[in-house]
Amino acid sequence: MTENNNQNKSPFSKGKNGNNMIKPPKFNAYWIYGLIAVAFIALNLLDLGQSPKETSWQKVKNEMIRNQDVDRIVVIRNLLEVNVYLREESLDKYPDLFESSFDSPSKAGPHYTFPIGSIEQFAEQLDKAQERISEYDRVEPEYTTHENYFGDFIGWILPFALIIGIWFYVFRRMSRGAGGGGGGGNIFNVGKSKAKVFDKESNINVNFNDVAGLAEAKQEVEEIVEFLKHPQRYTKLGGKIPKGALLVGPPGTGKTLLAKAVAGEANVPFFSMSGSDFVEMFVGVGASRVRDLFKQAKEKAPCIVFIDEIDAIGRARGKNPNMGSNDERENTLNQLLTEMDGFDTNSGVIILAATNRADILDRALMRAGRFDRQIHVELPDLNERREIFNVHLKPLKLDPKIDQEFLAKQTPGFSGADIANVCNESALIAARKKKDIIEKQDFLDAIDRIIGGLEKKNKIISLEEKKTIAFHEAGHATISWLLEHAHPLVKVTIVPRGKALGAAWYLPEERSITTKEQMLDEMCSTLGGRAAEEITFGKVSTGAQNDLEKVTKQAIAMVSIFGMSDKVGNVSYYDSSGQSDYSFSKPYSEKTAELIDQEVKTLIEDSYERAKQVLRDNEEGHNKLAELLLEREVIFSEDLEEIFGKRDFGKSTEEEKKIVPPTTEETPKDDNESKAV
Repeated sequence: MTENNNQNKSPFSKGKNGNNMIKPPKFNAYWIYGLIAVAFIALNLLDLGQSPKETSWQKVKNEMIRNQDVDRIVVIRNLLEVNVYLREESLDKYPDLFESSFDSPSKAGPHYTFPIGSIEQFAEQLDKAQERISEYDRVEPEYTTHENYFGDFIGWILPFALIIGIWFYVFRRMSRGAGGGGGGGNIFNVGKSKAKVFDKESNINVNFNDVAGLAEAKQEVEEIVEFLKHPQRYTKLGGKIPKGALLVGPPGTGKTLLAKAVAGEANVPFFSMSGSDFVEMFVGVGASRVRDLFKQAKEKAPCIVFIDEIDAIGRARGKNPNMGSNDERENTLNQLLTEMDGFDTNSGVIILAATNRADILDRALMRAGRFDRQIHVELPDLNERREIFNVHLKPLKLDPKIDQEFLAKQTPGFSGADIANVCNESALIAARKKKDIIEKQDFLDAIDRIIGGLEKKNKIISLEEKKTIAFHEAGHATISWLLEHAHPLVKVTIVPRGKALGAAWYLPEERSITTKEQMLDEMCSTLGGRAAEEITFGKVSTGAQNDLEKVTKQAIAMVSIFGMSDKVGNVSYYDSSGQSDYSFSKPYSEKTAELIDQEVKTLIEDSYERAKQVLRDNEEGHNKLAELLLEREVIFSEDLEEIFGKRDFGKSTEEEKKIVPPTTEETPKDDNESKAV
């Protein structure tokens, strides 16, 4: 029977001549520390001589002193103990001395010991105990101090040993992990790159099949993979392989996932590092790590270097609000710019970076020759959302009636991360209800919870507040249903959710541009809640705080950014480059500022008066809708269609009625309570 070498863990092994040899144990610092500790304990616990036996002063006084068996009495001042030495001929009188000893007790002693309260009191008691004894036979106490040389030595050396031990331990720990691609944790390697390296042997289970949607972005990065796999196909015609590509898009759209797919598909070394990993408290560390990263990349070319959240070091130079108090980030950026330009034309190293704040990046970083391509990873459209649902629904146990098309229409404006959250939340809701499969209603409840929050059915709301909420939401619903360009309300509830006392779901139209008429209709619908309160109750509440904030921002954008004001004109004071972020002056005069304020106020007031007029013209339907909402607490688009009729603006609404869209409009709530659209 053959033996497995890996199972031979015995300290004995055979030498060349077949004889058994004992492998010497490996000693390191931990062995040394252990031996020191054992020696210390042994020296303190082992009995190098005979220890005196514990006794009491009464026994010493009544037996030993009275029978004149005591030879010496030694008082130890610092320990407040008394050691008693017996005469040699008297040892046999005390058999307890032989109980704990294999041999006869030491003749030298001490033989007994006992504690005392104070030295003066003991001296008086000793004199009284020897009153009847002649002065010649009396025992005079000796006084001494116990010296613990070993303990004093340990107390002196221990702090230094502890400091040295901690120093050795820290440096030992920091020196570990120096393998891999990154330059390890040794303190002397603090300037080394921390990038994780995924090579051909790394098990990366993500590929392009796992990236749903993002068709255009995926096509761009697929071409980058082709550059690395077949570079001669492009260079033989005189072309140059792009040096870098920047993934730009909102959070949760799949930028990092796309980079992981590139690592899984490229079959070349892949360096992954976050922008914050370059930033360190030590001066010059960031630039040193950049140099080390690119040095490793050149050695393993062809390869890909991925820097996630590059805005951590790529912020535009000279715009630091701290007025140059710390330029370590700028030094790191300067080194990055230098290294990206230092590559040979076809070195086979491609830089991928991701950010959701491309507007603040330095222009030198964005120019051709560094990041040649900007790949925009936008929020998914209807078809892409359907593909994303197909990916995230695979591991779930679903009702066969679940339709990905229906779910995709449910979630306009959702990112890939949001869709993943919807699928996970629906599974949790189904499990909470002890279901065996996930049904359609579980997905609807998950979307409602993600948007509006969890229902608070036990929240105490007075009847008057509930009525105000109902008429407020009915105002939004009425105007949104009757205006052509407003988002039609499809579901509204007055059951409290999250911090809000109610929530409404609208069907936003997915469009690329928005006209002035569309924005005015949306503003009018947003102000419908405040208008309904004033018309119905003759007073207003704090429930319209979020509505007013929204329409104010929208009106300011219309006047000062989109040029939709006749008096202000076709001008835009928005600086897309971000250079005005730290300026102390407005890009317009005080007179223009007053004109902008007046135009913003006029837009809002006109929309508010229009909202009140629409509600007055449809007062009966508005009241009926509010009463129905008070009765049911939840109403749908069918109820609005029954009261106001179909929305006939020259386009079909059949699809709209089937959808519960994911945008909300908040209802009135308590004072000082924050609101979110």
